[in-house]
Amino acid sequence: MSVILRPETILTTLSSVLGDRIVSSKIARNELTIIVDSDHLHETIELLHTNDKLPFENLMDICGVDYAAYGIAEWDIEASNHGFSRAVHETSVGRKESSLDEVRKNAEMPNRFAAVYHLLSIQCNARVRIKTFMKDDNFPMVDSVNDIYKSANWFEREAFDLFGIIFNGHPDLRRILTDYGFIGHPLRKDFPLTGHVEIWYDPELERVVYQPVSIESRVVIPRVIRKEELN
Repeated sequence: MSVILRPETILTTLSSVLGDRIVSSKIARNELTIIVDSDHLHETIELLHTNDKLPFENLMDICGVDYAAYGIAEWDIEASNHGFSRAVHETSVGRKESSLDEVRKNAEMPNRFAAVYHLLSIQCNARVRIKTFMKDDNFPMVDSVNDIYKSANWFEREAFDLFGIIFNGHPDLRRILTDYGFIGHPLRKDFPLTGHVEIWYDPELERVVYQPVSIESRVVIPRVIRKEELN
């Protein structure tokens, strides 16, 4: 059985491979995360895939991240134990799109959107997480790595569908989880809880019909926990 490489060892090896392409790195919970510039993402992934020192043969996943409300908490307590729900307050992100502008003023992250790549080296029994931030919040885009890892095809389509991240050079970038006529990207922090449209089957037209959302936004409000309920 091969020995699992320590993240410190992986970082030392990859530093010699990637050089100054590494913007920053962090080891947390025995996992290594490397941040690279989005302009160098494709060449970085290619080097990780083809280098002789520590080749990463497998792309396990690509995740989109929206840091719009990062570090902003609606409650100072454990919500699930006190009957709270997301977006209780009128100004919460997810209830009013305008609220996002106020949140972004105090954002801890330099950019709103990021793409995270999880790579596995079967040969060396090692893992690494590569993160890159999109430079344009209004049009997040990064080069596709589909030509390096064929498994990136569906992963990139998922991140495009749910977060609106554009993967430049992808051969077939279209929605994969939502309907082709879906409006917006449901995992963005400013996406309304009720969505934009609702669908229903019209028996007269004999087809599915789209229309603006007619329901009112209802969220669970704080409830009173009585002492007798705890007994």
